[in-house]
Amino acid sequence: MTAPVPKVPELFVPVMKAMETLGGSASIEEINDRVAQMMGLPEATRAGLHGNGPTTKFDYRCAWTRSWLKNAGLTDNSERGVWSLTASGRLMLDAPADQLIKMVRKANSNRRKAAAQNGNAQAVNDEVDIDTTETAPKDWRERLLDILLGLEPEAFERLCQRILREAGFIKVEVTGRSGDGGIDGTGVLRVNLLSFHVLFQSKRWKGSVGASVVRDFRGAMVGRADKGLILTTGTFTADARREAVRDGAPTIDLIDGEALCDLLKEQKIGVKVRMVEEVTADEAAFAGF
Repeated sequence: MTAPVPKVPELFVPVMKAMETLGGSASIEEINDRVAQMMGLPEATRAGLHGNGPTTKFDYRCAWTRSWLKNAGLTDNSERGVWSLTASGRLMLDAPADQLIKMVRKANSNRRKAAAQNGNAQAVNDEVDIDTTETAPKDWRERLLDILLGLEPEAFERLCQRILREAGFIKVEVTGRSGDGGIDGTGVLRVNLLSFHVLFQSKRWKGSVGASVVRDFRGAMVGRADKGLILTTGTFTADARREAVRDGAPTIDLIDGEALCDLLKEQKIGVKVRMVEEVTADEAAFAGF
């Protein structure tokens, strides 16, 4: 029987401790890996999907954990996705778990009260409680991934081709030949004066891509290209990510569903970003009239 995924409140202390052991700051992947290691969670527990996917339940709850800790002023994150402990967070590292949970709950309650007082009904409705994150509304990435999962395999391959072209690849071709070790296409990435021949695989999956997929792909690309790239709508297991950077073997770059959505947003492919205009009156500007 697979061990259950810890609930969000149970992850508060491990997530903060993980950041501490990583030097006070870390990427999401580093934090999740360290938390799983500290809590002794088996791979099967980590790989279980949240609902219909594509995010794993463990990653989903870790994401909410970081958000709740940030709302309480204990953690922060940069635009590059690096999370760090704040000064307040460091002070709470040795606090009992129940005290930390109480603090985070109070911060959440204060946010809801402030939103209500400011007449921001939408913010109140959008806010969820620590114990009801499983029913939180889908964000734009989840909705986008639902659309991508509905594409035909050939259409998804063409989309990946477009993504690589927009990212600066040239001579991008979709091959999709059966029995070719999962290689779906080729491209050339030019960096300054150097060019790299890249083979890519596009996997329109709901679940987690395992280490065997990475090994098979590497075996198919050896001697045929400089780099390998796997793009998926799903996630990669921890074993797959370790296999991708295994010592003594060609590195395989991995792009999971979340990173794929961010690329589509950055490249403005099927994603619209609406900036809210803020207008203020500048009284000083009228002083000279």
